[in-house]
Amino acid sequence: MMEILRGIFGWNYILSVSLSSWLIAQLLKTIINAVMLGKIDIERMWGSGGMPSAHSATACSMVVATGKYSGVHSSVFAVAFVVAVIVMYDAMNVRRETGEQSKILNQMIRQWMDEGSKHAPILADHKLKELVGHTPVEVLSGAAVGICMGLMIPIL
Repeated sequence: MMEILRGIFGWNYILSVSLSSWLIAQLLKTIINAVMLGKIDIERMWGSGGMPSAHSATACSMVVATGKYSGVHSSVFAVAFVVAVIVMYDAMNVRRETGEQSKILNQMIRQWMDEGSKHAPILADHKLKELVGHTPVEVLSGAAVGICMGLMIPIL
C-alpha cells in the first residue's frame, strides 16, 4: 500500500495533493447534488459552481502541502497563499456575479422569445451557464476539504 501511495504522491507531492483534493471535492459535489436533486448529473464531476468549491479545495490543499513540503517561511508558500486567496475571492465574488447576470439574461431571452419575437432564432436554443460561482459557504466548505486533504496526505 505504501508503494502505491509513494507512486501517486512521490513524483510531485504538492501537485498530487492538489489534484487529489480537486477530485475529492468534485466527487463530493456530484454526490451532494445527486442527493439534493434525486438524480445523478455527471456534469457535476467537471462543472464549476456547487458545494463544495473544488477551486477552494485545490487552492487550500496546495497551500497546506506547500507549507509542509517547503515550509511556511518559503517564498513558494507565500505565492501559494496569495493564489489561494485570489482564487477564493474570484469564486465567491466575480464568478458568482457572472452567474447571477446569466440568470437575468436567460430570463430576458426567454421572455423575449415568448413574446413571439423570431428576429433572433439563434437565441432560442442558447442558454448561458448560471452555475459558475460559489456562495461563501461553498467556498468555506471547499477550503475545509482542501485543508483536511493537505493535512491528511503525508510527505512520502
